[in-house]
Amino acid sequence: MTLTIGELADEIFGSDAPFALAAYDGSRGGNPNADIVLKLKTERGLRYLVTAPGELGLARAYVQGDLDIDGIDQGDPYDLLVRAKDKLAPKIPDPRRLADIVRTLGPRMFVPPELPAQENPPGWRRLAEGVRHSKARDARAIAHHYDVSNRFYELVLGPSMAYTCACYPSQGATLEQAQEFKFDLVCRKLGLRPGMRLLDVGCGWGGMVRHAVKNYGVRALGVTLSGEQAAYGQEWIEREGLGDLAQIRHGDYRDVTESGFEAVSSIGLTEHIGVRNYPAYFGFLAERLVSGGLLLNHCITSPNTAWGQITKGGFINRYVFPDGELAPVGTIIGAMADQGFEMRHAEDLREHYARTCREWARNLSANWEAAVAEAGPGTARIWGLYLSGSSLGFERGEIQLHQVLGQKVGPGGVAPYPLRPSFGS
Repeated sequence: MTLTIGELADEIFGSDAPFALAAYDGSRGGNPNADIVLKLKTERGLRYLVTAPGELGLARAYVQGDLDIDGIDQGDPYDLLVRAKDKLAPKIPDPRRLADIVRTLGPRMFVPPELPAQENPPGWRRLAEGVRHSKARDARAIAHHYDVSNRFYELVLGPSMAYTCACYPSQGATLEQAQEFKFDLVCRKLGLRPGMRLLDVGCGWGGMVRHAVKNYGVRALGVTLSGEQAAYGQEWIEREGLGDLAQIRHGDYRDVTESGFEAVSSIGLTEHIGVRNYPAYFGFLAERLVSGGLLLNHCITSPNTAWGQITKGGFINRYVFPDGELAPVGTIIGAMADQGFEMRHAEDLREHYARTCREWARNLSANWEAAVAEAGPGTARIWGLYLSGSSLGFERGEIQLHQVLGQKVGPGGVAPYPLRPSFGS
């Protein structure tokens, strides 16, 4: 016998799934009482699900518009992901039903459709782009993620244009207040004072640079691999009359030749450089610092050594962060220590990043039509999935966010540091 697509969904996901499924053949499956409905609109969408069961197939069908989700805020599938947890992974069907399933699908369903234009193949299939984490390949990876459109990022990030974990000083703080507090916390941890020189690697649109110059009187150089970020940030600096004290440079941090900085901030860059490159990375930053200078490293981390890397063939690696890698905070601290840094402070802002991602997802949903008009429906859907999934990952402790403060050890193995630093919580 042959099955309807709805019956097939029951075999694969079960009738206790946290969603119902309405298929293009007119059938329904899944949980009949669910208020979230997956609408499978095309045969191509079914082929995505069949040829890549689980997260990746669902993502491809959703990105291509072959699968819609009713019962959620536009572009924000957080509620579905919270309820689904591990239930989006297909079940192994009863062997006695396999013949019916194969007969229902037919041979054509096992031929993969074309991939969405936004998908990057796994790293081993991108060898033509150069060695993993070479300057050229890193530049392409950064351009893929950050050169979407400055207007798109304005819609998602809000006025701060800060695309890193905020730090909420209170439950009632807004996203903008939390981003301002985060930049100020970094400045205080680094002990910035008028006349000091700051290097901000992976500077984004220049939020840290502008905050440090305006509020602490430092001279600051920011570096980003994104051409769109650099142009936007430098224009912002000139508009605010900060050009004599601040610069946003388009380039690889490895191309910075200046040294003698009293402070270095690295906010959201370490995820992109590769774990094997940590020694060279932290060694390079140490060379840029004066003796006793401070480095604040702020990055997403994995919870432990048993946790796997970002799945090289998974959604995040293919659609969001090509070549991205995470490591436990202990690995980062060890790499910093091996390059001559003494650890002065570390803290986990995991809950803050969960909240930050939720705020970004709500911004995207509230500005959905404008975001789609700017970047296209596929890219907007990718961001909705990515932000909602990331928020959930931080909530559950599957990923974390650590700030680590290290000091370059001076002559004799010591460096001056306050008995009790005053940067607060």
